[in-house]
Amino acid sequence: MSIVAILVDGGFFHRRATYLWGDADPKQRANELCAYCKRHLTSHDHLYRIFYYDCPPSEKKVYHPLLKRQIDLGRSDEYRKMTEFQTCMKKKRKVALRMGHLLDIGVYYTLRPDVVKKICHGKVSIDDLTESDFVLNISQKGVDMKIGVDIASMAYKKQVNKMILISGDSDFVPAAKLARREGIDFVLDPMGAAIRDDLSEHIDGLVSPRFVPRKNEIIKEAAEESENDE
Repeated sequence: MSIVAILVDGGFFHRRATYLWGDADPKQRANELCAYCKRHLTSHDHLYRIFYYDCPPSEKKVYHPLLKRQIDLGRSDEYRKMTEFQTCMKKKRKVALRMGHLLDIGVYYTLRPDVVKKICHGKVSIDDLTESDFVLNISQKGVDMKIGVDIASMAYKKQVNKMILISGDSDFVPAAKLARREGIDFVLDPMGAAIRDDLSEHIDGLVSPRFVPRKNEIIKEAAEESENDE
């Protein structure tokens, strides 16, 4: 029997989940995450723990150049949803949250790269810009380090013999190499997203994009997850 740890890059998961399955309320998204993780387990696997890595949402006030006023992020719908989502995750069995923090400096609204390209090509003018053309630039601190420390700790202590990382980031490579040297079966799941070809050198397996469920499938599995919590 394999003892399996599943590590989830929270920011990456939310982007891919929204792209694949659309918006969801916080409780449903938490159920979707756990249901998705459990898809990795077979009858021969024992779940050690799901580790979820993220940061608390920002409460800063940030100037919006198009609206020409300060936006209170702490009163935003996104803040409410993320806070509620993280509260739901804390109540899940076999789930551990590893929280970093957001940098207070360098927080600002900027134009999306595709919008900048359209402006440079003369397809869009400044007067055509809308609020949706801007994104919030904000950086996390400590999340990647916590992922690396947990991978190394579990590998050295022989707490698991298989790790599954749900992420599309290459920053995990040094930790993955360490885990493999310690005999850990290290699998990467990018949730169907494209990754660099050279990453396959440092993992023991890449989950097929066909593993990613369709919207109706994940909603059904999330409902079953909710029933198991009750």
